[in-house]
Amino acid sequence: MSRTPYVGGNWKMNLHGDEALALAQSLASVTAMSGPADVVICPAFMYLSSVGDVLAKAGSLIKLGAQDFYAQPNGAFTGEVSLSMLRDVGVSVVLVGHSERRHVLGEPDTLINEKTLAALEADMEVILCVGETLEQRKAGKTDAINWGQTGYGLAGVTADQMTRVTIAYEPVWAIGTGMTATPGDAQNAHQAIRAFVQFGLFNESIAQSMRIMYGGSAKPANAGDLIAQPDVDGFLVGGASLVSDDFAAIVAATQEN
Repeated sequence: MSRTPYVGGNWKMNLHGDEALALAQSLASVTAMSGPADVVICPAFMYLSSVGDVLAKAGSLIKLGAQDFYAQPNGAFTGEVSLSMLRDVGVSVVLVGHSERRHVLGEPDTLINEKTLAALEADMEVILCVGETLEQRKAGKTDAINWGQTGYGLAGVTADQMTRVTIAYEPVWAIGTGMTATPGDAQNAHQAIRAFVQFGLFNESIAQSMRIMYGGSAKPANAGDLIAQPDVDGFLVGGASLVSDDFAAIVAATQEN
């Protein structure tokens, strides 16, 4: 089954105002001729509105995404941001369960599921991140961890809602460690996740139409080999998304296979 490639840029806690706007303007320009890939960028909260304005004025098809949110609709939750607030500034995509939210900030599977359900109920598109640590990989638990995180994350999600869910596989052991996941590593993990969605959660139609992004330090140099794998449908890009030409090259690589 042919799936439209999907590339996301997660800017994390990087870039200040002028830098964020300049990068958004550049990306709107350099990705305009990259073909039919879906593209989303996720700036820091305080720049979402202004980055969204830049994209809108440029007539860009790049979607505006948020790195996180709070699952409750409103109330006394100091320092948090609701889905309706994000929608109000043009956000249509949210990341859920990113490895840094799991392993640095300690978000458990139960909270990640709560966020997934809340985002889908709010008509947002969800990129659900899953992936194993180095210790888990060494213990031979790669598939078990990915299946567990996928199953918990999607608990209670309906078949209809799955049209707005993308999985992002993040091999935590290959992010900022100097270790590299091969295209075969990525393919094996993606294939196992897709099989779990088919046989353990939903059905073949949903599994085959669902996109699985690769989120393990994607760069222009490895994007072509990775996207050539049959179950790799795109990339969730960290550091390379902060360099306009690098990000555009990764987007372009998805059109060459």
